[in-house]
Amino acid sequence: MHQQIAPTDMDCLTGKSRNFAHVITESKPCLDAGEMAGLMTVRGRSGRAIGWSKDPLNTRREVIDFVRCSYLGLDNHPVIVAGAIEAIEAQRSLHGSYARTRLDFDLLGELEGLLSELFRARVLAFSSDMLANLGAIAILASGQLTGGRKPVVVFDHSVHISLAYQKPVVAQETRVETLAHNDVEALERLCREHPAVAYICDGVYSMGGHLPVKELRHLQEHYGLFLYINDAHGISIFGCQGEGFARSQLPQVLDERTIIAASLSKGFGASGGVLMLGAADHEALLRGQSIPDAFSAAPDLVAIGAALGSCKIHRSAELCQRQRRLAQRVDIFDRRVATAEQGNLLPIRTITIGSEANAIAIARGLLDCGFYTLATFFPRQRSAGIQVCITAEHEVRDIERLCDCILKKAAETTGKPYPLR
Repeated sequence: MHQQIAPTDMDCLTGKSRNFAHVITESKPCLDAGEMAGLMTVRGRSGRAIGWSKDPLNTRREVIDFVRCSYLGLDNHPVIVAGAIEAIEAQRSLHGSYARTRLDFDLLGELEGLLSELFRARVLAFSSDMLANLGAIAILASGQLTGGRKPVVVFDHSVHISLAYQKPVVAQETRVETLAHNDVEALERLCREHPAVAYICDGVYSMGGHLPVKELRHLQEHYGLFLYINDAHGISIFGCQGEGFARSQLPQVLDERTIIAASLSKGFGASGGVLMLGAADHEALLRGQSIPDAFSAAPDLVAIGAALGSCKIHRSAELCQRQRRLAQRVDIFDRRVATAEQGNLLPIRTITIGSEANAIAIARGLLDCGFYTLATFFPRQRSAGIQVCITAEHEVRDIERLCDCILKKAAETTGKPYPLR
């Protein structure tokens, strides 16, 4: 299940950047209904299919997984699994119980060097992309990355919750704004009015859609806009070396007014997160002052070894083969089911249903047919839907069967043919 409260809904209630009581109140009915329908905490094993045991008889049967974000199907790749095992065997340890500013794994330095070559940037690795964001955004708000001038920090309305969550911290440092999704015109107005503006956005949005890179580059060139792009869902599936949706569209040398955060646990197939930086002084600052870097441990050896294995794949012809295979499967889905994302080559598709009750009923019906999908909720907006994550590992017949079931269950549940009018 996936639920999201629109930032404007939260902010307008009390003038605060966060209102957890409101979030819980709005989301709980949907989450409880999903739990009752057997759509929450489905147990299984990693792979193409999962074992489902949420029915009253506790029976297990094969269910095809359309919720995981391993878009290239690398999370079970033998080279990545072998890399994790080799790292542990080589150092006979799991993790370092010390702050990484004091001591660090030599393998982590090797990994950051390889990732810097792949992504054409100065790369810092973290235990997760959420930790990477936690350390960097607070420093950005302080003005240390914008010439000592605190920027107006602007969050896209649809930015991932792991970034929107930090608004209260940012608001302690500087002015915070939230703009409608991809509202470049409003962003340009702010750039005209303020000498320093930083925009927090996603490269590929988890609920579908993507960043207007060309338009934002225009604002960067004309107004000095600082771009903080979270490309967790775009990494590996775009770019000849898997540098991601955003990085593959930016200059060969990354601008010092750009930071790209990314996950190594989705398309990359390993574990952890990274920051891509364009300036040496920004790297030095973050290595010494970022809270996860200064006061927390480095990624463990399983994550480092797995990522080193993935680097080997990213430097081989197999990466492009898997990217093409993924694009083919996305096209197969698009030919059968119309969505707002149709034709954009991204692997995330959302079938808009409207009613939360109908979305839960359809998701449950799909599960009964052998497909585990994600029911998504946006309380107050009445735009619930079914989200499908397509991977290179899905068989064509599975995608075709899923599409047929979506159309059938949507019609049965709503009494109308899909797309719903």
